[in-house]
Amino acid sequence: MSSLLTSPTRSAAELQAELRHRRPLALVATLGGAWAALATLVVCLAIGVVGWFLTDSGAYGAPRDALRAGATGWLMAHGSGLHVRGVPVTVVPLGLTLVCAWALWRVGHKVGDSISGHGPDADRIADGERDLTVPLAALLFAIGYAVSAIVVASVAGTAATGLDVGRVGLWATLLSAGVGGAGIAVGSGRAAIWLTGVPATLRAGAAACRAVLLAWLAVSAAVLVVSLVVDASTAANILSQLHTDAGASTLYSLLTASVLPNATLFAGSYLLGPGFTVGAGTLVSPSAVVIGPLPMFPLLAALPGSGATPGWAPWLMVLAPLSAALGVARVQRRFPTPRWEDGAVRGLAGGVTAGLAYGVLAALAGGAVGPGRMADVGPLVGEATLRAVVGFGVGGLVAGLAMTWWQRRRFLADADADAGDAATS
Repeated sequence: MSSLLTSPTRSAAELQAELRHRRPLALVATLGGAWAALATLVVCLAIGVVGWFLTDSGAYGAPRDALRAGATGWLMAHGSGLHVRGVPVTVVPLGLTLVCAWALWRVGHKVGDSISGHGPDADRIADGERDLTVPLAALLFAIGYAVSAIVVASVAGTAATGLDVGRVGLWATLLSAGVGGAGIAVGSGRAAIWLTGVPATLRAGAAACRAVLLAWLAVSAAVLVVSLVVDASTAANILSQLHTDAGASTLYSLLTASVLPNATLFAGSYLLGPGFTVGAGTLVSPSAVVIGPLPMFPLLAALPGSGATPGWAPWLMVLAPLSAALGVARVQRRFPTPRWEDGAVRGLAGGVTAGLAYGVLAALAGGAVGPGRMADVGPLVGEATLRAVVGFGVGGLVAGLAMTWWQRRRFLADADADAGDAATS
């Protein structure tokens, strides 16, 4: 700090900029975690109050009930679960969880920028000096977020709602440490320094995993949207039977949006072959559809009818290796290689890792949504993960080898052209 005050060559703007990146680490990181929690919580509280007014102009209940409902929705995005008249609802609205993750990333990135002046510089880190700036900041950030979530759960929870405070603390800790910690690493510039020491094959494999997973989620979302469009009249009929006004329809739309990522993962399990359940004793897959009575929820209009499936339905399973091949091919255009082993490892490792990542997401998508048979709703995780690992792995391996063959031809052609130029000169 004394060097900053005594250096005669620094301008006031430069001093302010450097001091801005040397803010107190403990204070900035802890308050950053609490602020990330508060930012999304306030939005949920506002939606709860607005929904209360939209429903019969707030004739039932009190504003505190609306605030509790908004807080409960926020807590469910952190795995709290809920009891409705003694019936457990454990499904996690992943759409709201994604919003919380986005807020954690943005706030974490700003926290990282604020503390980027702490610790050794890039040259000292490259020389092997230990740097605990990011781990310490991520720990304090996670503590601030998790403590805030636990406090909200303790205040909003009642004996009737049955919120699981322990699960809230675990989800909040993992989410804030993972997403917020990554944002801190990127914002502080440490991630860029660390990546320079990572082998190119490993970086390409990680990029392939990301590309394959995103490609598969995009395909699954597209199939879900097409199914909803085809059965749009059924969804409209469900809303009409519910006799919802404009306010209630808005709330239904928000609720539907909060579980769209869940439905996308359900669609992915369907396309992989195993399918998913919408109640005990049910199955929705390309080879068989067995559905019983369902609750009145517009998103369920995308489900196919019970009975025999079309002859083309099983062919949908080829989308998995094709999606993986497309993702790996796009990545290998950015990371070209003439070596067969590099192309094979990148494609295979990226595809297999993406399959495992999909399995983790699919496991988070299901849960109990009602009494009796509706306590079993979700993808068939084990079989879907196995199919994803095999399908993505095969598609990634084939694409990796095919792109390597194509790039080897280009490398050889360029080498021949260079040799010809050298000979003529």
